[in-house]
Amino acid sequence: MRTLLHALPPASAGTTRQLRSLHFGRAESGRKTYIQASLHADEVPAMLVAQHLREQLLALEQAGRIAGEVVLVPMANPIGLAQEMQGSLCGRFDMSTGINFNRQYRHLTAALIPVLEPLLGADPVENTRLIRHASLQLLGAVAPASATDGLKQLLQTLAMDADIVLDLHCDNQAVLHLYAGEPLSEQAKPLAQALQAQALLVARVSGDDPFDETVSRIWWELAEHFGPTRPVPLACFAATVELRGEVEVDHGLAAQDAQALLQFLQHSGHIDPPSDAAAPSMTWPAPLCQATPLEGVEPITAPHNGILVFCKAPGEVVAAGEVVAEVIDPLTDQRTPLRASVAGLLFARVARRYASAGMRVCKVAGSTAFRSGNLLSL
Repeated sequence: MRTLLHALPPASAGTTRQLRSLHFGRAESGRKTYIQASLHADEVPAMLVAQHLREQLLALEQAGRIAGEVVLVPMANPIGLAQEMQGSLCGRFDMSTGINFNRQYRHLTAALIPVLEPLLGADPVENTRLIRHASLQLLGAVAPASATDGLKQLLQTLAMDADIVLDLHCDNQAVLHLYAGEPLSEQAKPLAQALQAQALLVARVSGDDPFDETVSRIWWELAEHFGPTRPVPLACFAATVELRGEVEVDHGLAAQDAQALLQFLQHSGHIDPPSDAAAPSMTWPAPLCQATPLEGVEPITAPHNGILVFCKAPGEVVAAGEVVAEVIDPLTDQRTPLRASVAGLLFARVARRYASAGMRVCKVAGSTAFRSGNLLSL
C-alpha cells in the first residue's frame, strides 16, 4: 500500500488541510478502481466501510490478488469535517458558499470535443487513453478559487482515469440504494445484487453535476458525438452507493458492505479469484430490485409546518394514494395526511420529526418516469 497526502488550498491564513489517498495493487496494469467515502462529511457509515475495505485490500494485496490498482480515499472531505456548529456536524454544504459538496463538479464534454476532434480514430482503446489524458489536462488547467474548489478538483482528478468509481454515502433514514447513469444500468445490476440494494435509481442526466456523473457521463455523450467510426466505449462505471441511514454505524454492516464491494470488483476483473482450488466460489444473493428511473422518484413534501409522524418505514412498498405520513400543526391542530401519488418503494425519509413547509420528508421510487429537471435533493 502506498499512502499519498494531498495538500488542499488553505481556507484561511494559517490553516492547512490534507487529503489522504491509499493506493493498492499495480498502477502499471492500466486498470483502476477509485472508491471514496463520506464526501458529505456527516455521513459516517461510509468512513467505517472504508476502514474495513482498507484492511481487506491490504490482505488482498499481500496475497497478490489485486489485478489492477485500487485507490481508496477513506475520508473524502476534511473541509466538511471541520464544520461543526454547537455540537452538530454540518458536512453536506460548504458553509462559505452554501453549495452542496456533491454538486457542481466540472462537466467536461463540451470542452473535450474540440480537443478530441483531430485526435480520435478507429481504435477504442487508444480513444479511451486520449480522452482520459485530455480530461486530466483540462482539470489541471484551472487554478481552484477556494479550498472547496481545490478539494473538488483533486477528487475529480483522482477518479477521472478510473474504470470503476464508487462514491460511498448514506441518507438520513434509508434502505441501501444506488444511483447510476441510465446507460450503465446493466453494469450496475451486479453491484446492486452484491450489496442487496433495495433500489437502483438511474438517470441519463440527474442535474447539477454530482461527482459520480461527471466522471461517467462524458463517455456516453462523447460516444454519441463521435459515432461508430470513432468509437468511444463506456470506459467508466460510476455509482453513488447510499449505505442505509446515518446512524447505522455498525462493524457488522460495514464488514458486510466492504465484502460486497470487493465481490463486485472481483466480478469486474479488478480483483483476482483465490488461487486455491479448494476456496469457495463467489455466491450471489438473489437481487432485491430492478433499475427504475430517477425521474420516477416522488419526493413527498410537507404542505405546512408541524409535527411529522410517519406511517411507513424505509423499505415498505406503498400504493398510489396511500398515506405515508401525517403533519400536525401544534398551533392550529390542523392534521394533514401525506399521500404517495405513485406506487413504489419508500426508500428514504428524513430523521427530523418537525417539518417546515415545503420540506421533502420522504422519497418513493416509482417505476414510471414523470419528473424532469434537477432530480436530486439539495
